[in-house]
Amino acid sequence: MAHFVILGAGECGARAAFALREKDFDGEITLVGAEPLHPYERPPLSKAGSADATDPKFIAAVEKYSENGIGLLTGLEARDLDTASKSVTLSDGMTLSYDKLLLATGAAARSFPGAPEGSPHIRSLRTHHDAAALRDVMKPGRHIAIIGGGFIGLELAATARLLGADVTVIEGLERVLKRGVPEEIAHLITERHRAKGVDIRCGLSIAALTDEGGKAVIRLSSGDVIEADLALVGIGARPNVEIAEKAGLTIENGIAVDTYLQTSAPDVFAAGDCCSFPLSIYGGRRVRLESWRNAQEQGTLAAANMLGLNEAVSSVPWFWSDQYDMTLQISGLAEGAATQQRRELGAGAFILFHLDADGRLIAASGIGPGNAVARDIRLAEMLIAARAHPDPAALAASNIKLKSLLAA
Repeated sequence: MAHFVILGAGECGARAAFALREKDFDGEITLVGAEPLHPYERPPLSKAGSADATDPKFIAAVEKYSENGIGLLTGLEARDLDTASKSVTLSDGMTLSYDKLLLATGAAARSFPGAPEGSPHIRSLRTHHDAAALRDVMKPGRHIAIIGGGFIGLELAATARLLGADVTVIEGLERVLKRGVPEEIAHLITERHRAKGVDIRCGLSIAALTDEGGKAVIRLSSGDVIEADLALVGIGARPNVEIAEKAGLTIENGIAVDTYLQTSAPDVFAAGDCCSFPLSIYGGRRVRLESWRNAQEQGTLAAANMLGLNEAVSSVPWFWSDQYDMTLQISGLAEGAATQQRRELGAGAFILFHLDADGRLIAASGIGPGNAVARDIRLAEMLIAARAHPDPAALAASNIKLKSLLAA
């Protein structure tokens, strides 16, 4: 009986395990996770909607794993991978032999250089345990300093303010959301945060981050000092590639895979946050995506390819962020855009369409209350996938339906 092993029990790994059964794989499946909890979704960890939740949002009830014949091992890490003998050694000394292996090891929060390890006043966000510790401090009369003005930092800033804490966001670049979000949208988000009482400071360099007297102390290069009850470090994530690198797999901004999610080692696949892959819709450009939908889709795709179905990566990247009553959605990759068109949707919602020098639509960025931009972003995603060259004036005209451009 064939044995498929999946290292990483997050969104990607869990989806892959269930997808194998849905595709009628009747062999043995072992899913290994480093956390003691069974697989749960990570996006809610930073969002206000789960501010009062004591339990994570589980991907499936724990009994569903045994019902589907999925051996779930939690609280264990993979220590060694031997691709010659096709075996994995776990942290408890157990050795698993595999016929096919999926690395869905995800990513880890980047630590601040020189900051003390293990401080209760200096934290990052990656797990449910991290989120619970942050929630304990997010209350009236407490001050939280967030280092990094990206998605995680700003979502946590919104959550903390809604729970009554004072919040300072420190960003080293000249504006927040510099990576991948247009300036018009970043400006709107900044103003909304400031209207809610968040102190956003951009263009600041941090000289040191320390734990002193029960406080997080942030010393700026300017000489100014910011003290907080807790400092949240949100300066990005690094792919978990250690076991793959040690085993000699090719690493290139993550575990390098081909368009079928196959690594440089036979019968070893990688998917989700930990891997980089060529995206044909952008000329084979190699990318690594940290998003919920990418993890979910690649988990299912990896399962298909472990079964030899040879299905190539083809989906358009998609991201979203909820902050206060606003939802930001981005489809595609805007890097390389030559022009953009703005479409007003009413009630303060709008979409920016990004076109390359040949007039091809390569990305769309939208923001508005609730789901105001969701339908049009979905249609834009379909236009991007079709490699469409829509009339720029039609993109900007709110009276012309995007569906008609897709039909054309």
